[in-house]
Amino acid sequence: MKTFLATLAVLLLFLQVIPGSTEKCWNFRGSCRDECLKNERFYVFCVSGKLCCLKPKDQPHLPQHTKN
Repeated sequence: MKTFLATLAVLLLFLQVIPGSTEKCWNFRGSCRDECLKNERFYVFCVSGKLCCLKPKDQPHLPQHTKN
């Protein structure tokens, strides 16, 4: 039982320390970052004030305004 608790404690510690476990945004499709990666685009701001970076395929398509 002590081994199990020790293993669990180490795993929980690693979850807090491992880089890349970032805040998610836009229905869990994006990641909050200070700068977007090369293959990502900024869409909205996260609650933390960071950029919500999405891959182009996950960005919603906004309708184009047309002049009448």
